[in-house]
Amino acid sequence: MVLIVRLPTQPSRHRVAVWRELRKVGVPSLGQGVWAVPEVPVFADGVQRAVRLTERARGDAVVLRGAGREPADAVGFQAMFTAAREEDWAEFLADCGTYETELDKEFRHATPAELEEEEQSLERLRRRHRDLKDRDVFGAPGSDAGDRQLAECARRFEDYSERVFAHLHAFGADGGGAQP
Repeated sequence: MVLIVRLPTQPSRHRVAVWRELRKVGVPSLGQGVWAVPEVPVFADGVQRAVRLTERARGDAVVLRGAGREPADAVGFQAMFTAAREEDWAEFLADCGTYETELDKEFRHATPAELEEEEQSLERLRRRHRDLKDRDVFGAPGSDAGDRQLAECARRFEDYSERVFAHLHAFGADGGGAQP
């Protein structure tokens, strides 16, 4: 699908809203006001929301079915789209690294609230991974690394939670209570 959007220059919030919606669902921009995405169900709702945002802003949106004139055009589009997914996977891997660093840092200040916060962060990573897998229709090379890294984050969280509980339930040598 090719989406062509024309919006009034002011207020800029309309352009930003359309851009955010398309970026959120993984539709890469081809240039000013032009986006392209494989015509698969995972993108349909996001494109439709962008069209509605455009219409509410009194702009124009046209959605076209596109096909390359030559086989090389389809290969080029697939490469461009896969490159965009590779960027998403690289960002995801960086976020996983940040998460693991956070687990190491938070252990020193472990509380049940911190444990819950880290569990919620892992759930966000899982949702993001699922969204990336859905959008990665051509199978970007970074997908496998993303799978492995998410599994490692889950394993590290399990280890972290066991260490936190052991730390929180540790008793002093005199049996008089938990140690800080």
